[in-house]
Amino acid sequence: MRIVTLNVNGIRSAASKGFFAWLARQKADAVCIQEIKIQDEQLTPQMRSPGNYRGFFSFAQTKGYSGVGLYSKKPPDRVHYGFGSGEHDGEGRYLQADFGPLSIVSLYLPSGSAGPHRQESKYRFMERFLPHLKKLRADGREYILCGDWNIAHKEIDLKNWRSNRKNSGFLPDERAWLSTVFDELAWVDVFRRLNPKPDQYTWWSNRGQAWVKNVGWRIDYQIATPGISAKATKERIYKEKRFSDHAPLIIDYNQKL
Repeated sequence: MRIVTLNVNGIRSAASKGFFAWLARQKADAVCIQEIKIQDEQLTPQMRSPGNYRGFFSFAQTKGYSGVGLYSKKPPDRVHYGFGSGEHDGEGRYLQADFGPLSIVSLYLPSGSAGPHRQESKYRFMERFLPHLKKLRADGREYILCGDWNIAHKEIDLKNWRSNRKNSGFLPDERAWLSTVFDELAWVDVFRRLNPKPDQYTWWSNRGQAWVKNVGWRIDYQIATPGISAKATKERIYKEKRFSDHAPLIIDYNQKL
């Protein structure tokens, strides 16, 4: 089973840069995308069902904003839209597809970089999402939560960590929250289980020469329950071609979907 996650920063933009042509060659079983920035009626047939995939989407009420999607070749048994937070479900930030005993989630946490009001929304998301994560851990299913969590967990996860300690995405309480997810709730950062090396990033600012110099952040994750995490065998951050300011994170699991 191969799972891909990518913040596309606009599905129309990613499509124009060859994302769907690339996707057709990846042999992925499930693909999670975030920040699609589109409404249902604007989706083209290719965006809705590329190749052998069928797409499912949670749209933001605000046009041109947020939204998540999930493509799969195998039809899911059930699809859940949102996690019970009215504020954030209206922004299209959570979509869960169930396949037998496994659920795959496309997830997009708010960014706080636009200002204090957005940081407060991010904190509210974190506060409401932690009980949901506890609930998922207790229900006996296996989960893989894919997406842009907008938090770099440790110093190894961003290049300029010293100068970003007071910036959204690397604030002490954000990092502590993610530590709670890993250490207390026993979710697993699948990429880090496979790859402990530095300089592994999934997002680069469009300012300066961040991409060229690899001055990035690792804020895109596949975070899983221990059982399915233990079956992860191979990871890759795809950087040969750019479809977004994020890079696709690809992880293979020794299990069929």
